[in-house]
Amino acid sequence: MKADPKAEAAPAAGSKKKLMIMAIAGVLVLGGGAGAGWFFLHGSGDADTAHAEDAPAKKKKKKDKEHAKAEYVPVESFTVNLQPENGDQYLQIQFTLQVEGPEQVALLKDNMAKVRSRVLLLLSGKKASEINTVAGKQQLAAEIKAVVQEPFDEGGDDQDVSDVLFTSFIIQ
Repeated sequence: MKADPKAEAAPAAGSKKKLMIMAIAGVLVLGGGAGAGWFFLHGSGDADTAHAEDAPAKKKKKKDKEHAKAEYVPVESFTVNLQPENGDQYLQIQFTLQVEGPEQVALLKDNMAKVRSRVLLLLSGKKASEINTVAGKQQLAAEIKAVVQEPFDEGGDDQDVSDVLFTSFIIQ
């Protein structure tokens, strides 16, 4: 007796269906596990927003500074008599201030007379030997930055000067 071909095909088709269902179920379980792992490791967007609201104002200010574009404020040339060492000597200097953002540019331009006065007083107290070297020039840039950053008004905020860039520096 020969076996019925339809009877043999039925069990094979049933096992293929079971295999396909098991494969789909496995993919769904792995996908769900991966999604749950991502959710718990990365957290939800609401949690990040809540932490940002709790951050102090200083951190927000630093974040704003990082994204603020550097602006440059040129300062007109100075010619100053230096403290006497070997006869009369003078310094002719020109520089640019690097600041963060247009608000600082406006503040410095509005108070340029105070900026120039402070720098003039600083420069007139220098000797040529103090500012002749690279280290002396770097020290002078730091001192200029310090006097320009002081508040213009009593109780005012410091200016945010990030660098002093010399564009001309002549000692005679």
